[in-house]
Amino acid sequence: MAKTKTKFVCGECGNESPKWLGKCPECNRWNTFAEELEQSMVGLRLTGDGSSAKPLALKDIEITNESRLTTGLDELNIVLGGGLVSGSLVLLGGDPGIGKSTLLLQMSENLGQLGMKVLYVSGEESASQIKIRAERLGVSTPNIYLLSENNMDNIGFIISETKPNIIIIDSIQTMFSPALTSAPGSVSQVREATHTLMRMAKTTNTTVFIAGHVTKEGSIAGPRVLEHMVDTVLYFEGDSHLSYRILRGVKNRFGSTNEIGIFEMSDMGLKQIENPSQMLLSGRMKGVPGSCVTAAIEGTRAMLVEVQALTSHTNFGMPRRNSAGVDFNRAILLIAVLEKRVGMQLGNSDAYINVVGGIKLAEPAADLGILAAIASSFRNKEIDEGTIIMGEVGLAGEVRAVNFMEKRVNEAVKMGFKTFIIPRNNVEGLKGKFNVNIIGVQNVNEMLDIALGGK
Repeated sequence: MAKTKTKFVCGECGNESPKWLGKCPECNRWNTFAEELEQSMVGLRLTGDGSSAKPLALKDIEITNESRLTTGLDELNIVLGGGLVSGSLVLLGGDPGIGKSTLLLQMSENLGQLGMKVLYVSGEESASQIKIRAERLGVSTPNIYLLSENNMDNIGFIISETKPNIIIIDSIQTMFSPALTSAPGSVSQVREATHTLMRMAKTTNTTVFIAGHVTKEGSIAGPRVLEHMVDTVLYFEGDSHLSYRILRGVKNRFGSTNEIGIFEMSDMGLKQIENPSQMLLSGRMKGVPGSCVTAAIEGTRAMLVEVQALTSHTNFGMPRRNSAGVDFNRAILLIAVLEKRVGMQLGNSDAYINVVGGIKLAEPAADLGILAAIASSFRNKEIDEGTIIMGEVGLAGEVRAVNFMEKRVNEAVKMGFKTFIIPRNNVEGLKGKFNVNIIGVQNVNEMLDIALGGK
C-alpha cells in the first residue's frame, strides 16, 4: 500500500518543504506554507500496456486548418491572435473588480448568439447574482447555462451531460477536488483543478476560459506551473478608479504575445476603444510646459501617448524622484543624461513623470519624449502641440534609431501631427512617404534646440 505522509507547500510559488518554514526560501514570502498530504509512490509499479498512444513520425502528422471562432469583441480577438481555437485553455487574470467577469459574460452573449452552448461555472456567486449582472449588461441569449458549483467531480459530470462548446470557470482558486484533503485555493487544489480542465479541453475539443485572482505583485495567484499548463495567459490591467482597461497577452501558443486590447468600463459593461490614440490624447492641455507626445508600439499597433513631467525646486538635500508608467530606473538614467550631457542642474529639483491613461512605456523608443518632457518643465518652455518626439537615448546623449518608425509616423499623421523629431538614422527610410516636416537629430542637445528653441 502507498504510504501517506505530510509535506508543506508554499502558497505563492509552490515550493515544497518537509517541515514548516516561516519564510519561503524561493520567493521570500512570509507565512505562506500550508500542510498537505502526500501520496508516496514507493513500491508501486507502472501498469500501462502501451496500447493507448503510439508515436508518429512528424512527416505523417496531418494538420487540420480549422477556422478560429470570433468572440464578437474585436479587441479580444486581437489579443487571442485572431479568435478562439477549439480545445484551448485560456487563463484570464486581473485585480478584483477590474472587469474579468464582465468581459466573460459579454463574450458569452456574443458566442451564444452564434449558436454556441456556453456553460458558466461560478464558485463565488450564486446563479441569481450572475443573472442580475447579466440583465444589467444586456445578456439575454438562451444558450448560456449558469452553474454555481466548486466541486470538480460534479462539474465534470455536468460537463459530460450538457456537452457545452465553451466552458467558463470563475474562478480557479475556488475549485476543489474531493480526492485532495487541502483547502480550495491551495497549490495542490489549483494544480489538480487546472489539470482536470486541461484534460477536458483536449479530449473533447472544448474551449475553456479560467478566471484567476492575482497577488499584490500583479501575478496570477497560486503555483507558477498554472501558467505553464494553459495555452494562453491574459492579464486585465488598469486602475479601478479609471474607466480604461487594458487586456494584455503574456503567453499565447496560437498567436503573438505582444498584443493588447483597450476597453472602457461603463454602466452597460465594457466598450471597445477603436482608436486608442484619440482616447489617450483627448484631455490633453495645450500650451503647458512639461507635456510631450510620443509613439509606442504595442504588438502590431502604434499608439500615441502623452508623457507629463513636473520639476519643482526643493529645499531638502535629497530631491525626490517619482514615475508612473515609466520604469523608475530608466527615469533616473534619463535625468542623469540631462544633467551630464545637457548641463541641467536637476540636483536641487524634485522630478515627477507620468504617462497619461495608465499606459506603461517599456520600450526605449519613448526615451526622447520622456527626456523632452522633463526638460520642458525644467525650462518652463512648452513644446509645440503639433510636434511628436520619439527615439532611444544612450548614456552619451546620442539618439539611436528605433523599429517600426513608419508605422509610428503613419499613426501620428492620422492624428494631425505636422512636425516629427526622430533619430537621424530613421529619416532615410521615410523620404517621400509623408508630406510632413520630419527632422532628424543625432543627440539630445539638437532635439532640445529644435523642440524648445534652444532656451
